[in-house]
Amino acid sequence: MNNFRKLGLSQSIIEVLDQLGFVNPTPVQEKSIPMLLSKDPTDFIGLAQTGTGKTAAFGLPLIDLINVDNKAIQALIMAPTRELGQQTAQQLIDFSQNNKKLNVEVVYGGAAISNQIKALKKPTQIVVATPGRLLDLIKRKAVSLNSVRYVVLDEADEMLNMGFKEDIDKILSYTLEDRVIWLFAATMPPEIRKIIRKYMDAPLEVSINEQEKINKDISHKFVTTKTANKIPALRRFLDIQPDMRGILFCRTKRETQQISDDLGHLGYGVEALHGDLSQAQRDAVMKRFKTRSMQLLIATDVAARGIDVNNLTHVLHHTLPDQPDGYTHRSGRTGRAGKKGVSLAFINPREGKRITELEKKIKIKFERIDVPSIEALKSSRIKNWANLIINTRVDNQAEDILHDLNGQFAHLSKEDLLKRLITTQLDHLMIQSGEEDDLNESYGGSHEKRDKSGFHRYFINIGMIDGVTRADLIHFLSDVSGIDRKFFGELTIQKNCAFFNVDDTYDKGLSQRFKGIDIEGRSIRVNRDDDGNNRSRASSYKKKVKSKHSLPSLQHFGRTGKSKRDFRRSRDRIRLV
Repeated sequence: MNNFRKLGLSQSIIEVLDQLGFVNPTPVQEKSIPMLLSKDPTDFIGLAQTGTGKTAAFGLPLIDLINVDNKAIQALIMAPTRELGQQTAQQLIDFSQNNKKLNVEVVYGGAAISNQIKALKKPTQIVVATPGRLLDLIKRKAVSLNSVRYVVLDEADEMLNMGFKEDIDKILSYTLEDRVIWLFAATMPPEIRKIIRKYMDAPLEVSINEQEKINKDISHKFVTTKTANKIPALRRFLDIQPDMRGILFCRTKRETQQISDDLGHLGYGVEALHGDLSQAQRDAVMKRFKTRSMQLLIATDVAARGIDVNNLTHVLHHTLPDQPDGYTHRSGRTGRAGKKGVSLAFINPREGKRITELEKKIKIKFERIDVPSIEALKSSRIKNWANLIINTRVDNQAEDILHDLNGQFAHLSKEDLLKRLITTQLDHLMIQSGEEDDLNESYGGSHEKRDKSGFHRYFINIGMIDGVTRADLIHFLSDVSGIDRKFFGELTIQKNCAFFNVDDTYDKGLSQRFKGIDIEGRSIRVNRDDDGNNRSRASSYKKKVKSKHSLPSLQHFGRTGKSKRDFRRSRDRIRLV
C-alpha cells in the first residue's frame, strides 16, 4: 500500500506517485502535507535539511489545492538559483502528469526573456521563478501576481544569503494581502525571522527535530594536513576510491579554477563551477556532471547553491565554510534517498577548533581519519589493476598481436612478467604522487607531526636555485643511493641546499655513494646534518671533482621547462650503479 494515501492527497496524485515509485513519505512530507491540505489557507514554516524531500512536501498539496479551471497564476514558487528552479518545476510537472489542465512555467535569468514572455501568455497556474528575472518580467508587465493565493519561498535561507531580501520584499508587494506564504528552509537565521514577523500571520510550523534534521546517513569525517598538502591528500582519496563521485567546495573562484586545472592536467575527471563562467558554460558543466561524465565537481558555495544531483558519495571541503549553516547546506548534498554519504573536511593543524565548534553548534560527531599512505595507494592500485585485467574481455586481435611479438617474452617466467607489469603500475603511481609518504599532521596544533626517531637527517648541496622539485630530488636521491623512495622521510628545500630524512636502517654509507657525482662540474655532496657545520664547507662544494658518473644537467630538473617525464627518461638512460 502507498503510505501517501493516509496524508489526504487526491487519488490522481496517488496514482502518479505509484508510477514514480514514491511509497513512503519522508518525515517533512508526512508532517507537512496533511497540515497544508486541512488548514488551507495558512501561513506555514517548514524546517528540514537539504535533500529531505521539501519539494514534494509543498508541491503535492499545492497541486491538489490549485483550481485548474482558473487560468490565472495562483501559485508562485521562488527559488534562489536557476538550477533549483528548473528541478522544482520538473518535479511539479511530473507530479501533475495526470492533470493535463495544470500548467507550470519556470522563469530565470541567463535565458532569453522573450521565450519566457511567450510561454507565460499561455494559461499558467503555477510559476517557478528566480527573484531577479521575476522582477524583470513584472516591470515589463509580462506577468501579473494579482491572483496569486500561495507564495512558496523555497530554500529561503539560501535566497537571503545570496542577497535577495529586497527583491523578495518588492515581489511580495505585488501580491494580494490575503495570500499565504509557505516558507521552507534548512536553517533559521535572524533574517528569516524578520520575514516571518513582517509577512506571516500565526504560521503553522513543522521542524524536523535535531535527531532527524542532521542526516543520519552522512558520515562526517576530517583529515589534518598542511594547507599545501590538501590537494595531494585529496588526490590520494580519489586514487584509492575510484568510485567516488562528489563535490569539492572551495572558498574563491580563483582557487576553484586553479584546483580544477591542476587536477585536470593530472588526468582526473574534474571540472570547475563558479561565477566567472557564463550560463551556457555552467549548464554544460552541470549536464556532464549529472550524466556522470566526471568524478568531481569543484565549486564555490554560491555557484553550487540549488544543485540537486542524485547518488553523490562524497561532499568534500577544501576549506570549511564560515558559518555552521553553510556546512549543513553543503553536507546535505550527499546521503540522500536512504543512501550513505561522506562529508570529508581537509583542515590544517590550526583549524582543529573549527571542527569542535561544528560538533557543538549543529550537534554532529566528526571522525578523524588519516590520509592514505603511498603504500596503501600501491596496494589499492594493484588490486584495481588486477580486477581490471581479470574482467577484461580479450580482443579478437590479441592473438595476432601476440604472435607478432615473436616470443619476446619467452625468456620470462610468468612471475617475472607479472613483476614487471606491477612495477610499471607502481612507477605510474609514483610519477603522479611524488610527495612524502605521510601527509598527516597533528590535530589541534602546529608542532611536528611525528617522532623523528628512527630517521637520520642529511644535507645535500642542491636547492631551489637549481629549479629542483621535491619529487625530482627524491627520485635523484633514490637512484644514486639505491634506497627505495619509501624510506625517505621529510624533505625541505632551501635556496642553496636541501635537508632530508632517511630511515636509519638503510642509510649506512649513504654519503659515500654520492662521492664523485658531478653535475656540470659541480661536485654533489651529501652529509649527515650532525657531521659538523655544513655551511663552513659550502665553498668546497664549488670546486670541480673528476666524476665517476655523470648525471644530466640540473636543467633537466625543470629550468628549461622540460617535463618531469623528460627528466626521468634521461635519468633512466644514465642508470647509476
